[in-house]
Amino acid sequence: MNVSTANVLPTAEPVVELERLGDEIAELSAHLDAATARLLDLIRDFDARGGWNTGFLSCAAWLSWRVGLDPGAARERVRVARALGTLPRLAEALARGELSYSKVRALTRVATAETEERLLAVGRAAPRSMSSASSVAGAGWIARRKRHTRHQLTARTAGALATAGVYPAALTLRATRCYNARASQPLERSGGSA
Repeated sequence: MNVSTANVLPTAEPVVELERLGDEIAELSAHLDAATARLLDLIRDFDARGGWNTGFLSCAAWLSWRVGLDPGAARERVRVARALGTLPRLAEALARGELSYSKVRALTRVATAETEERLLAVGRAAPRSMSSASSVAGAGWIARRKRHTRHQLTARTAGALATAGVYPAALTLRATRCYNARASQPLERSGGSA
């Protein structure tokens, strides 16, 4: 039996309901990011005060045991918590729900006190889906995203990369043009027939 789905446009009432659900998801995500900021504050304080030093080798080991985080995720939480102690603008943006934990996690891999403000601007301007460390460092996410999506890189995002001083304007403009040219091409499928 062949089952196919037709593209059905929702009527006005379901559209309003879906928009409300979308808004609620976005609001709850911002609340979770704010709660994560508080959790990271607590982890940083616990780590600095040696609360884990009761037979555990590290704060991450204690965190993994106590709250059931995967050891790698626990190490990453401790790393981000420590980094945010020296990056107050990023910590504030996470606490206000302006940046997701994923973006902050990636930004803390490359941010310093000197680059924090510029990278904060990049994080705010970048797509919500951007979350890898190389993505935050600059336009590396352009090359990866062009292979998987047909989205156009916006002038706003490219401009933010240049304005933030991550890449010179000419390089950012060239990367934007290359990305948009590739994004307009059909996606290649791999792995045989569907």
